[in-house]
Amino acid sequence: MSEHENAKAVSVAVLGLGEMGSALAAALMAAGHLVTVWNRSESKAHPLVAKGARWAATPEAAVAAAEVVIVNVKGGAVAAELLRAAGAASAGRAVVDLTDGTSEESRATGQLVTELGADYLHGQIMTIAPAIGSPDAVVFYGGPRPVFDRYEALLQVLGGRATHVSADPGVAVLYGMAVHDIMWGLLNGFLHAAALLGNAGLRIGDFSQLAEPSLSALPTLFPMLANEIDRAEFATPYGALQHHLPSLEELIAESRTRGIDIDLPTYTRNLVVEALEAGHGHDSYARLVERFSRR
Repeated sequence: MSEHENAKAVSVAVLGLGEMGSALAAALMAAGHLVTVWNRSESKAHPLVAKGARWAATPEAAVAAAEVVIVNVKGGAVAAELLRAAGAASAGRAVVDLTDGTSEESRATGQLVTELGADYLHGQIMTIAPAIGSPDAVVFYGGPRPVFDRYEALLQVLGGRATHVSADPGVAVLYGMAVHDIMWGLLNGFLHAAALLGNAGLRIGDFSQLAEPSLSALPTLFPMLANEIDRAEFATPYGALQHHLPSLEELIAESRTRGIDIDLPTYTRNLVVEALEAGHGHDSYARLVERFSRR
């Protein structure tokens, strides 16, 4: 258990027993908390019940049995539906919604829960199910800080890096989306490069090992870019946008010659060209944030 763990076990209801929900329930049980579970398909609860969890026939019954209610289902609309079905049973509870959705959905669910007389936190899980309960697992939380503080020890059971980011539950959602957005960009770039190298008969593993210092340095640029964006100051004495264009043109030409898809590098090239045409050739790469911010 976490070094911050409350001495008193907390009664917890877990609504939703998919891969992630089951992992959440198992981690809570391993930490000594009293867990009641509910799922549309009762069979998914059998392994947890066999280990000591209590089964509830309805969401309302599960909520009524617990001090803290954890929801992890498919989509914000489904989470809201379950909590609406639980109704007055939620009063006096703390609802921790760990369901994916949009920021507006989390705010709407938070308003619903508040109107039912319960406290609300939205959590965005930034790990896969097998890592639930590990000290390095990150979960962003949004909602009233006093509620987070009251149950921080419990939340750390789910992920050691439980972090309160805002009183607005939608901010936790946006933080999670931002991490995924960056992840997909990096992964797609790596896979495009892998296709290019593979076409040339080169082993991707060899490249990954030899290029590791350069690849590992990329995330260290994020704080610098963030500072430039926050200050809206983009002029730079080195690495300006104008120097990116020749390399992009060469990458596109090489890809086209080898029959590798050129959509990804072409999209990037077009961003750079547009910025150059707008007179931003001496600015840093961070200037392109304006293109993505356009409405």
